[in-house]
Amino acid sequence: MTYGNQGDGGYGQQPPSGGGGYGGGYGQQPPSGGGGYGQQPPSGGGYGQQPPSGGGYGQQPPSGGGYGGGGYGQQPPGGGYGAPGPGQQPPDNQLVPAILTTLFCCLPFGIVAIVKSSQVNQKWQVGDYQGAMQAAEEAKTWWKRSLIFGAISIVLIIIAYIVFFVVLAASVSSQYPTTY
Repeated sequence: MTYGNQGDGGYGQQPPSGGGGYGGGYGQQPPSGGGGYGQQPPSGGGYGQQPPSGGGYGQQPPSGGGYGGGGYGQQPPGGGYGAPGPGQQPPDNQLVPAILTTLFCCLPFGIVAIVKSSQVNQKWQVGDYQGAMQAAEEAKTWWKRSLIFGAISIVLIIIAYIVFFVVLAASVSSQYPTTY
């Protein structure tokens, strides 16, 4: 693809194998100096001439794959925002307490806790370390809410039973008075 007659040092013609995206046209220019955004032909001399040692903006590292070196969603090892250190384990997914509070305390809040806890390992595996830690904290929050709501419900049910039996005993004793 050309953009008219631009003479020496212009954008020139892109290589036919180029293609856009992460792997093709932005990467390494042909060794013949065929133009492009990075390397300029030796006769032109211009703004974009690359040093002979390689490097610069025009060449991709040999690992390829776009940002991060290995493809979409992968972080460079040991670096980046929120990336784990070497040998760091994923956060606790809180699945066991989420299941227990779902069964014994409060079903709706427990279901939310189970969903959040299942997201922890998924996010960790795709490289979303901050998201995994946030999902673990949310799972912990939801199972604690379920536990508190279940405890309050159990206490209220016990109080209701006590009141019911006291009223029942009072009504039964008033119908059948005891005489000595």
